[in-house]
Amino acid sequence: MKRMTKELFNFNRGALVYEKATNGFEVMAMRTEAFINKLLYQWGLLVVIVGFLLGRAMILTELTPFVLPFLAAVFMIKRERTGVAAISLLAGALLSYHGEVVFVLCAILSYFLIQKIVMKFFDDPIKVLPYTVFVTSIATRLALVFIIDGTITNYALMMATVEAGLSFILTMIFMQSVPLVTSKKLQHPLRNEEIICLIILLASVMTGTVGWVFYDMTIEHVLARYLVLVFAFIGGAAIGSTVGVVTGLILSLASVASLYQMSLLAFAGLLGGLLKEGKKVGVAIGLLVGTLLIGMYGDGAANLSATLLESLVAILIFMMTPKEMISKLARYIPGTTEYTKEQQQYLKKIRDVTAGRVEQFSTLFQTLSQSFQTGGQVVDTFDEEERQLDQFLSQVTEKTCQTCFKKERCWVQNFSKTYDSMQKLMDETERNGTIKDKMLQSEWKKYCIRPDRVIDTIKQEHSLFIVNQKLRKQVMESQKLVADQLLGVSRVMGDFAKEIQKEKQSYPRQEEGILDALRSVGLEVGHVDVISLDKGNVQIDMSIAFDDGHGQYEKVIAPMLSDLLNETVMVNEEERSVYANGYSHVSFVSAKKFVVETGVAHVAKGGAWISGDSYSTIDLGAGKHAIAISDGMGNGEKAHFESNETLQLLQKILQSGIEETVAIKSVNSVLSIRNNDEMFSTLDLAMIDLHDAHAKFLKIGSIPSFIKRGQQVIKVEASNLPMGIIQEFDVEVVSEQLKPGDTLIMMSDGILEAPRHVENKDAWIKRLIQELTTSDPQEVADVILEKVIRSGKGAIEDDMTIVVSQVRSNTPKWASIPIYKQKPTRALKRKAQ
Repeated sequence: MKRMTKELFNFNRGALVYEKATNGFEVMAMRTEAFINKLLYQWGLLVVIVGFLLGRAMILTELTPFVLPFLAAVFMIKRERTGVAAISLLAGALLSYHGEVVFVLCAILSYFLIQKIVMKFFDDPIKVLPYTVFVTSIATRLALVFIIDGTITNYALMMATVEAGLSFILTMIFMQSVPLVTSKKLQHPLRNEEIICLIILLASVMTGTVGWVFYDMTIEHVLARYLVLVFAFIGGAAIGSTVGVVTGLILSLASVASLYQMSLLAFAGLLGGLLKEGKKVGVAIGLLVGTLLIGMYGDGAANLSATLLESLVAILIFMMTPKEMISKLARYIPGTTEYTKEQQQYLKKIRDVTAGRVEQFSTLFQTLSQSFQTGGQVVDTFDEEERQLDQFLSQVTEKTCQTCFKKERCWVQNFSKTYDSMQKLMDETERNGTIKDKMLQSEWKKYCIRPDRVIDTIKQEHSLFIVNQKLRKQVMESQKLVADQLLGVSRVMGDFAKEIQKEKQSYPRQEEGILDALRSVGLEVGHVDVISLDKGNVQIDMSIAFDDGHGQYEKVIAPMLSDLLNETVMVNEEERSVYANGYSHVSFVSAKKFVVETGVAHVAKGGAWISGDSYSTIDLGAGKHAIAISDGMGNGEKAHFESNETLQLLQKILQSGIEETVAIKSVNSVLSIRNNDEMFSTLDLAMIDLHDAHAKFLKIGSIPSFIKRGQQVIKVEASNLPMGIIQEFDVEVVSEQLKPGDTLIMMSDGILEAPRHVENKDAWIKRLIQELTTSDPQEVADVILEKVIRSGKGAIEDDMTIVVSQVRSNTPKWASIPIYKQKPTRALKRKAQ
């Protein structure tokens, strides 16, 4: 046992030591990285290295156009590093092979002098910076030539102009690329122009290594191939070949013997980029193949071994390059996976911030709703009743007993008896409005010396008490309504925040499969964008060649998608010729399981033009369909305005996503507050879910509706007051499960009240519906209206409106078209699902 305990202790101690060592290595690595960053960027070592190599660089055997552009760029971008850059440039020129140290020194001094003059006379010296460099370069070169030779030849003038022109161009390039070597962290992804400028800067720096040879290996060749390997691995064939061409061109200008390097680097960058799917090994193989092919025909077999050795060293350095370093660089190159992830993270951050703000508003509305609910709660307990009674009696005693000389006898010596007696008087007043109990009145007159005054005061205070109770109840009801509305808004905003945070799922394989399938049958499809493949919520956008109105989107493409996805798909929206190539934008969505066909028949009182009834069919999205009838109080234009306003308010609130009961309460609140002339309106609302045909009925002061299912007629009714009468009421919701073929008949009260000779009007209308021989909604509405008018002997004594809706299974107009005759269709369906 002791041995096991000791071994366990040693094991735990070893694990702890290993964990400490691991943490120690991580801390050491982080400190080393921080020190290197500080050394390169804060202390300016990177500027020193770049300046030293650019000071050594030369092209065309006698031109040094890199010195002034680099110095000018550092002066404008990182002025505190100007002295370091100038010294490093001078040191590079001093230790170089070209012997241009005098020119570099004079050019640096001349630039500072001319730049000081430019800054004095120009508000924006950056705009004239290339011209400043041009003048400095050509003036310095010609002055030195004149001092040394005593004359300026045409050749010297031409070469000075070429050198100044190159400096002019390099100044604009270095202004784009120097910030990349002076800043610790890039703030934005690189544009294509910035990438080219960076490559030109790096290639220019490599020219400073011309003449450095190690075991027959030329250093600039090794560095150039390493640069091509890195960018081919990051950006693919396009970036790799571009880097190869630019690097090879600049190196060939520096050394004519390296002219074939441009072909080698470009070809190697192209092959490496094409083989980047093979990771680092694939890119390395591309460089080796390019080296063997170009090396054999470039310098011949004599130098092939040295060229191959240079490529192997570049590959070795490339393999040793940390993955994290390449990933950091890849994040700034457009088109790379790392760049895409960086952009997605940025968009996700923006989306999360927006969703967070929306959630904050949702929480705010929810808190306000809880505050109103807490403040509006009606505490119907014994303590609350006692408190109200005490408050009432205190008002009475203050006006009667306060000045009475027997106050002490009544309220100190006989408190209970006095309190109970006055409570009985109050209860009697509350029941009958006065004191009708003679015995109670007689007892009170014997007990109190001011009985009539107390009774009259109780009556007066009771009237005020009733008014206060009504006002308090209305305030509580209003608070509850506001709380419900705020809670509804909070839920809508909460759902909206979730929708914002929901990331769009990508379907690249499904998009490619659909595109190939449609193109295989000869359809001209530009692109396919799959937004959603959820069952019952398919959304697909396409760009398709315009079909001259032949309907191929509905007749061909939708049936093919239906077969492919194993779900009925229909055309949702079509925009003709919106793209530059003349293609149309077409959106396809899932067809709902059920559809509603509606017919309407209505007539105004006395055959007038304007009816007090209004009706509406509302598509609320998400598979919900609403049918509503509103009957304004009375007839004519005023009633029509009232009923139409009710439906307009209801439609706007329902389409915002608020629940239907809260929506109706909100409309009722608006109408009850706004109405000054007692104009009320009824509302008959049916909400049908087109996914399962489940229906909700909300009837506010409206007459019953009827559902005809074969020969069976189902009555749907609820008892609610008309809208606008009171501010608070409980909405009774009636639910029914509809079936395919059911006919829903909704009507205004003018239909039911027309046959005055009929006593049981519900039974009469049910029998009329049962005897119908047609199932077409419009015909049903017309027949019922005609029979109702005939039953009233042609008199139209009230506005009449009838809305008939039939629920049907959604049968696609066009049958599915199979795309493949073989099994791959099933595999593609499984991928799509």
